[in-house]
Amino acid sequence: MQRIINFILRNRNAFLYCFLALISLVITVRSHSYHQSRFFNSSKWLTGNVYGTASDVSSYFNLREENTRLVEENERLRRMLFNAENAVIEPLDSSLVEYEVLSARLVKNSFTSPRNYITIDKGKNQGVKQDMGVITTKGILGIVENVSNNFATVQSVLNTKSNINAKIKHSNYFGSLVWDAKDYTTAQLVDIPRLVPLVVGDTIVTGGMSSIFPEEIPVGVIKKYDLNDSKSFYNIDVELFNDMVNIKNVYLIENKNREEIKALESTTANE
Repeated sequence: MQRIINFILRNRNAFLYCFLALISLVITVRSHSYHQSRFFNSSKWLTGNVYGTASDVSSYFNLREENTRLVEENERLRRMLFNAENAVIEPLDSSLVEYEVLSARLVKNSFTSPRNYITIDKGKNQGVKQDMGVITTKGILGIVENVSNNFATVQSVLNTKSNINAKIKHSNYFGSLVWDAKDYTTAQLVDIPRLVPLVVGDTIVTGGMSSIFPEEIPVGVIKKYDLNDSKSFYNIDVELFNDMVNIKNVYLIENKNREEIKALESTTANE
């Protein structure tokens, strides 16, 4: 306590000056409209900046919650999109739904080996099943291969075992999307006949000929192309829309009719 008193006594002139300056400032502001206006404008500016900074900080800490809300909204909208014929019904009648959509987040992502896999934070307990298609907001990512109670592994399109039906947008020319393990930004579309007119920059989308992905999901654009050894089909390099190195949120697609389709095809093949 004595130290505080000694400090005040040592600096009494400075404290007296500050006190008198404050009184002078208050008198000046209150007796002159111009100074009063400037003071209040300055205080509003200071207050506004303080509140703005506080709002920015609060918004930053709420980003995860907001991002989760947006992912859930996208999940609902994609469900409606994939079931467009029935989308006029709100809420969508579950008996009319052909494709179900589930959101998830990446836990692990590989892209440097010939057989790359992705791990997601949803599993059997959350409704994930083997052979569900996996996409992002930009395009296809892969197919669910193995499922545990709370996690699942996805065979990436960057996998030499991957083979996904794809086509040139606005056409009926189908091929297979594969990967040659050379470049993580580029996959290959094969089995497109040489009679098909191609243009660099054309969009490649899913073909809808499989029971995994709906038709017209974006894949990428034609980067370059040439004829294969037989000169009958094209080998097309497709620059993927997805940045395979930087992915966080994904959507899983379940074709509700897949088992019925597989059973029918199996019966037909065995006749």
